[in-house]
Amino acid sequence: MKKNSFYKLVLAAFVVVFSACGKDFLEKNPQGELSEEQVLNSEGIEASLLGAYGILNGNVSGTWGNYSSAPSQWLFGEVAADNAHKGSEETDQPNMNLIELLLPNPANDNVSQMWQVYYEGVLRCNNTLKLLMKDQEGSKTITAERATQIEAEARMLRGHYYFFLWRVFKNIPWVDENTSVEDAKLVTNESDIYPNIIEDVKFAADNLPDSKINDQSGRMDRMTAKAYLGKIYLYQQKYDLALPLFQEVIGSKDITSMAFEDNFNVETEDGPEAIMVSKHAINPDGSGDNANVGDMLAGLYGTSPVGCCGFYQPSIDLVNAYKVNASGLPYLDGSYRDSPYKSDLGLTGTAKSNYQVDKTLRIDPRLDYTVGRRGVPYLDYGVMPGDAWIRMATYAGPFVGIKTMIKQSQFASFAVPGQNYLTALDVNIIRLADVVLMAAECAVELGDLDAALDYVNSIRLRAANLPHKQIDGADIAAYDVKPYPSFSSTDYARNAVRMERRLELAMEGHRFYDLVRWGIAKQTIESYSTFEGGLLPAFKGVTFNTHNAYFPIPQIEIDRSGGALKQNDGYN
Repeated sequence: MKKNSFYKLVLAAFVVVFSACGKDFLEKNPQGELSEEQVLNSEGIEASLLGAYGILNGNVSGTWGNYSSAPSQWLFGEVAADNAHKGSEETDQPNMNLIELLLPNPANDNVSQMWQVYYEGVLRCNNTLKLLMKDQEGSKTITAERATQIEAEARMLRGHYYFFLWRVFKNIPWVDENTSVEDAKLVTNESDIYPNIIEDVKFAADNLPDSKINDQSGRMDRMTAKAYLGKIYLYQQKYDLALPLFQEVIGSKDITSMAFEDNFNVETEDGPEAIMVSKHAINPDGSGDNANVGDMLAGLYGTSPVGCCGFYQPSIDLVNAYKVNASGLPYLDGSYRDSPYKSDLGLTGTAKSNYQVDKTLRIDPRLDYTVGRRGVPYLDYGVMPGDAWIRMATYAGPFVGIKTMIKQSQFASFAVPGQNYLTALDVNIIRLADVVLMAAECAVELGDLDAALDYVNSIRLRAANLPHKQIDGADIAAYDVKPYPSFSSTDYARNAVRMERRLELAMEGHRFYDLVRWGIAKQTIESYSTFEGGLLPAFKGVTFNTHNAYFPIPQIEIDRSGGALKQNDGYN
C-alpha cells in the first residue's frame, strides 16, 4: 500500500468556492472562504485540484451518512440488483429498502445524497478550471505544460463525477467552468450530456501524462483516462471504439500473475491491477472522514472483531452462482439455483448448532474471497460462526461480505481507533480485470470469439491460482475453476462473459448498471426475486419497470431549480 505524499496533500487541501451563498446545489455556502486573490497562484490552484480529487471517496464532510454516494456504489450498483441485500434489519434505513425493492421516490435521502455529493465534485472541478484559466490569462504562475495537465486532471475527474450521476439519474443538467452562477439556475436537464462527458474524458486521454504525476498513486494518468473512455463508449455499444482503448490499457500485462486477493488487502492494494482508485486513509489525528466512509455500514456485526454495522450482505443467489459443474465451469443457464446451497438458514435447535459446511460442494474459489459463510475461515478473524456476526439472518440471509473488510491484524494501523468499520482500504473504481472483461465483451459483439475466449480464460486461470480456504490442512470445499475449451456461439460467449463479470466483480458496484445496459435487468431481477423471495420473503415480488433503469431526480433539487429541472418519467 502506498499512502504517499499525494494523499497527505489531499488531506491538507482547502476547497475554493467563489459562488454566492444560496440553497441551490450549484451554490455552496463555503466555510473559511478565501478570496480569489489569495488562491490565484500555483499553490492555490494545485490545492483546488486536490480538493476536487477529495470527492472521489463520495464524502463531502464527516463520516456517517455518506452511504449512497460511496465510490463502491454498493447501494445502487449491487443492492438494487441481484448480488446483495441492504442487510441489517428491515426497519433500519428504510429508504434503502425502497432502493432494493425498486420503489424509490423523489424524497428518498439516498438519491439526494448521491446528487449533492457528485455535483459538489463537479463544482470543485469547475472552480479549479476557472482559476487555471485566469492564471493563464494573467500572471501565469503555472507553466503551460503543467496547466495542460491540471486541465486534463480536472476534466477527467469532472467526467467521472458526471458519469456516476448519469448512470443513476440519466437526465441531469450540465454546468461547467463557463457557466455563471446566475445561468446555472436556468440550466435544464432536458439535453443529453453524454457527449460532454466523452469530450472531457477524451481531453484527459489526449493530455494526461503516461505515468502518475510525481509517482503519486491515486492521480489520474493516460491509462486511467483511456480505460474510462473505453467504458463510456461501451455503454453506447460503440465496441469498435472501445476495444482498441481496452487493448492499449491491457498491453502486455499478464493478469494471471496478479493475485486476486491483493486488490482487497489494505497493504497490497496499490498493485499492478489498480487503474482508477479512490484513495483512503486514516487522518493523522485518528479521525476517519478520509477513510472508506461509504462502505462503513458493511462492517460485520455482533461478536465479530468489527462489531458494527451489519449492512451489505451478499444474496443467496450470488452464492449459488459460484457453483461449478464437473468441468469446472459455471452454470450459464441459471440451473445453479437447482438444489440451492445448504446454509443454516431456517434451521433450529441441534440441527442449527450441529450444522457443518458441505466440503464436497464444487465451487469457484472466488466465492470464499467475496462472501463469508458459516464454517469457512474469514480473513484472520477465525471461522465464520454464522448468525453471531449477522444482524438478522431471517431478513437478509446468512452471508456477509469480505471485499470491504480488512484483517484484524491491520486494525491498529489502518482503522479508526474503536471504530474498526472505518478503514483505510481503497476502492477500485476500475481495475484491470474489469478492463479485460470489457474487452471480452467488445470482442464478442465484434465477432472475434477466439479473442473473447482468451480474455475470459485469463481471468479464470488467475482464479484457479487462489489459495484454497482450509481447516486443519483440508480444503473446506471442492474448489474448481477451469478455462472454457471454446465458445461455440455468440450467444454462449455473451453469456459466459456476463457471468464472468458477475463472478469476478461481485460486490464491487457494477452489477445493476451492467444489467441495465445489457437490456436484461427486467428478466434477471424478477427471476432473482422469485428465487430469493422463496427463501427470504422480504424480497419476493420485485418488479422492474421501464423507469427503474434510472432513479428519480431528488424533489428538493427540482424545487430549488424553480422548475428548470424535470422529473424522470415514471416518478411524477
